[in-house]
Amino acid sequence: MNLLDDEAWLERTSPPERPGYVWRRKRVAGQHLGAGLVELPPGESTFPYHYELGNDELLVVVLGTPTLRTPDGERKLAPGDCVLFPSGPEGAHKITNRSSGPARILLVSNFALPRATIQADSGKLMLRWAPGPDERRWSFLGADADYWDGETV
Repeated sequence: MNLLDDEAWLERTSPPERPGYVWRRKRVAGQHLGAGLVELPPGESTFPYHYELGNDELLVVVLGTPTLRTPDGERKLAPGDCVLFPSGPEGAHKITNRSSGPARILLVSNFALPRATIQADSGKLMLRWAPGPDERRWSFLGADADYWDGETV
């Protein structure tokens, strides 16, 4: 993969695009390490504000000046900046391109499965148990169940 060329962009299937979350991606994945190059047009974001459970993520800014939101607030990043998002609430993040030109970021993470993602603003939980697109489920937090609910003898 070349981080600066315009070849090998993947067709986006998940999550579906919607205003505010339009981007394209190149993906590289191994058995234990995954990476994706994401290009953000002006005004667009990567994903909703979220954090991972069971995965660390590393952000490397390749091009542009995206804005990073973390639990500490927002700050503008520059090419060459690297930011580690550790597993857990302290690693919560969202990247938005508020500049007038495109931004490219490389996101690298360990490929641990199973894992979970929490979307902190909306209170959603994603559980992923395998790498396939249908091998994950989203639900809202707060629908607590007892250990024995739904079980029979």
